[in-house]
Amino acid sequence: MTLPFYNYFANGVTGENEYASSSWPGLNISAYERHIKAQSPRSAQALSSAVYGGGMLELDRIFNIYVDRHYRCDDPPRDIEQALNEWQEPGDQCAGLLTAVRLEHTSIQEYTSDEFGLLCCTTAGVSNAARAGSERTVFDAAGNKTMSSGRERSAPSARNLTMAPYVPGTINIMLWLNGRMTSGAMVNAVQTAVEAKAAALADAGVLDSENGLPATGTTTDAIVLAVRQAVEEPHPMITYAGTATTAGAAIGRLVYDTVTESLRAGLYGKRGSGTNDF
Repeated sequence: MTLPFYNYFANGVTGENEYASSSWPGLNISAYERHIKAQSPRSAQALSSAVYGGGMLELDRIFNIYVDRHYRCDDPPRDIEQALNEWQEPGDQCAGLLTAVRLEHTSIQEYTSDEFGLLCCTTAGVSNAARAGSERTVFDAAGNKTMSSGRERSAPSARNLTMAPYVPGTINIMLWLNGRMTSGAMVNAVQTAVEAKAAALADAGVLDSENGLPATGTTTDAIVLAVRQAVEEPHPMITYAGTATTAGAAIGRLVYDTVTESLRAGLYGKRGSGTNDF
């Protein structure tokens, strides 16, 4: 497993803020004081739930931007746009994610086969862990707080023993697939990635921070899947990306491992020091 920017952020080691992909030619991931930037030399087709650059789009850059636990999320797209302007980055053809996870806990893993290459870059924090389908506090489109009408109830004594005192947290996942996929397979790939994330949280014993039930994610998770779609290269068209396919298996494994590694780094510190920053 790989935390490629740990020495850069934690120990101030210069020259260790660049990661060159082995599965996607020319894809580079760079670490800066406040953000991680992944950039491809050519645009890719993307499916994104990012707060900035969400939906179906063409992109060549993905940003994972650090905010501290006092961040006021009144207008995240505006804040990301201001950050891009500050860094003299064009605001089009990119997606922007926000995280309160320390960037030294960025986990990157890759997989390469004759059919495709895959890179997964994840930061994972679970202070606001949540279980989909359970009764908990929710907010409507106007920001009004209420209780959901889920059917599950937590036991009065249930609590999450792994949680630190509340600070913002989220799980941000970047997937870069060097190959070709149909639009339906891209949706299927995101589905498989989310299943793997939920499995990682289950195996880590992460519980909903409000009701004590096993968590499936956090309240603010985001994912971006970018597919190279290079027709000039002999990659077969991927039409399905479920768990029984080679593509789905690779996506699941890389998401599971990077979520697990980033969580462990935040909970115990890279060397098991007990430091908890998520």
